[in-house]
Amino acid sequence: MTLSVSVRQVVGPEDAARRNTKGLRDGFVIEAMFRPGEINLTYSHLDRMIVGGVAPTGEKLVIDGVAETGTERFLERREAAIVNIGGSGVVSVGGRDYALGFQEAIYVGMGEGALGFASDDRTAPALFYLLSAPAHRACPTVQITREMAKKVHLGSAEESNARTINQYVHPDVCESCQLLVGLTMFEPGSVWNTMPAHVHDRRMEVYLYFGMQEATRIFHFMGEPGETRHVVLKNHEAVLSPGWSIHSGAGTGRYAFIWAMAGDNMSFTDMDKVPMEALL
Repeated sequence: MTLSVSVRQVVGPEDAARRNTKGLRDGFVIEAMFRPGEINLTYSHLDRMIVGGVAPTGEKLVIDGVAETGTERFLERREAAIVNIGGSGVVSVGGRDYALGFQEAIYVGMGEGALGFASDDRTAPALFYLLSAPAHRACPTVQITREMAKKVHLGSAEESNARTINQYVHPDVCESCQLLVGLTMFEPGSVWNTMPAHVHDRRMEVYLYFGMQEATRIFHFMGEPGETRHVVLKNHEAVLSPGWSIHSGAGTGRYAFIWAMAGDNMSFTDMDKVPMEALL
């Protein structure tokens, strides 16, 4: 079994403004998470969020100890959320099995023990997207379907951003310590996400883009409102977003994305909106 962990240090706004394309990607973009038969984790120093992909194609893949956390067990002082964006599979939590279909999720509370991952069909493997943040208390483990998610409808066809936000890990759906996780789906013809832009200095965020054709690309905009940058992303790539940065994007074709946040509070609406005329 292959388990790899990369570490990302915090990048400040002055540093980001001086970086070229490669420098921005090295600091913020997470690539090649879903390699067959592997667990690939990124430990970000932004609120100590761990972002990863697990793609079981044979034997069960297990996350128990991760040296970068400095604890004996991975979830000893952490909570986690897992969303399946592939074929059907099973997540084992402390020895108990949970079946997850496409776009189904599970929240796992602190101290729950080892995590196991398996696909029902190795020719159509599950793709488990993992998010984990430090926790100071244990919350119940909860399996979450799309029907259970709190749905928020935003945008309009006229602005090319009509979308439905499915809030999975959210106070109205299940209890968590600091994680917030959701999945955004677009109406036909809509391509813009999170525009007009905003920042929220009290919470970091990470986006995973998926559901894209091979040739589809996302132009993801980032940076301070008066000093914007962009990175180009393909299917199954994620981007880290510090609290000081806008996070907005447009796709050349159909796509969906999973957003996750950690930080000071659990208020989804805690954001500082940025008027269009302030963007440069």
